[in-house]
Amino acid sequence: MSPSSVTLAFIAALLLSTGLRLWLATRQMRHVALHRDAVPAVFEGRVAPSAHQRAADYTLARGRHGMISMIWSAVLLLGWTLFGGLEALNGLLRDALLARHGALAYELALLAAFALIGALAELPLDWYETFRIEQRFGFNRMTPALWFADLAKGAALAAAIGLPLAALILWIMGASGGLWWLWAWVAWTAFNLLALVVYPTLIAPLFNKFEPLADAALATRVQALMQRCGFAAKGLYVMDGSRRSAHANAYFTGLGASKRVVFFDTLLQRLTPGEVEAVLAHELGHFKHRHVLQRMVSLFALSLVALALLGWLARNSGFYLGLGVAPNLEAPNDALALLLFMLALPPFMFFVSPLMALWSRRHEFQADAYACAQADGGALAAALLKLHEDNATTLTPDPMYARFYYSHPPASERLAALPAPHAA
Repeated sequence: MSPSSVTLAFIAALLLSTGLRLWLATRQMRHVALHRDAVPAVFEGRVAPSAHQRAADYTLARGRHGMISMIWSAVLLLGWTLFGGLEALNGLLRDALLARHGALAYELALLAAFALIGALAELPLDWYETFRIEQRFGFNRMTPALWFADLAKGAALAAAIGLPLAALILWIMGASGGLWWLWAWVAWTAFNLLALVVYPTLIAPLFNKFEPLADAALATRVQALMQRCGFAAKGLYVMDGSRRSAHANAYFTGLGASKRVVFFDTLLQRLTPGEVEAVLAHELGHFKHRHVLQRMVSLFALSLVALALLGWLARNSGFYLGLGVAPNLEAPNDALALLLFMLALPPFMFFVSPLMALWSRRHEFQADAYACAQADGGALAAALLKLHEDNATTLTPDPMYARFYYSHPPASERLAALPAPHAA
């Protein structure tokens, strides 16, 4: 593997993926703007023109911000790789830490410094999205103090969990020979399964409050639905989502006996009990069709392939040199290999995203069909329409953009497959 071939492949993937993303974003914005002034015929009488225009404006604002983010991300990626950013950071930390504190301290410091600098580089865009775009359209409920508190909690949690996990992976890479990637995959898979178990009770409460569902009638209705579907959960909880955002949602979390149902308080404020039941039936449909298990298995399979690929690339000096970094001669290259792989992989994986999106949309149709069999399909249609309106989701996406990105079917396609909502 020659450095020049790696460089050419990387530049080609980056240019093609970034160019395609910008082209798709432009198509989406043009299509949404073109259809801004008229509610689609299928939604006439069900969606107010003001709500449709608000959704279009929100989509356009997020689209412009997204295009800036794409360009900034590409600049950062080039800065880390071919423009020498990672090479400079590696040399600085290697010279400062390797002799005094050992290889593991140097490699952990490299990973931590990279993560910190990358996060800081993204902060202005995150701030603008929250306190300008989301604020402008009435979605943001966060104060600057809460935003910074979340950042601090997230950083502390990443250090408390990420550094020990990184230390374990680095130790495996150095101690397990040529098959280190297999043992690293075992450790990574075990960590993810453990995280699914402990997240609901130990991690999520650090950021939100969870209280048992107080509406006895709704709780009885939900429990009857889960009993019909053969699903057991540890509890029904309401999360204070309104503390941060006006967006609404409901989800299952946990694994095995730790599974719980979580409703955003904003969802319960907006939907009727029948609509809440229908939305929950849709989520149960994902479990009934084993969509969650399929996604987990596919994620673990892809991670195994990725680690095996990294195991091969890490042994080739052309991999490092082709991405702008000289491999260490007297120190391990494991952290460098991990970082370069994390940087270089996304431009190539971008071209797989339409297949993943297609797979996800099929799952959504299956879950909708299951919900219609277990609950009121008209209530599900009404709930989906309310959620589209409340979340300012455009009803007129560009078809090609939707096929490439959308994990859920566009509203027109999804609602066309459901019974019409009952008249008010």
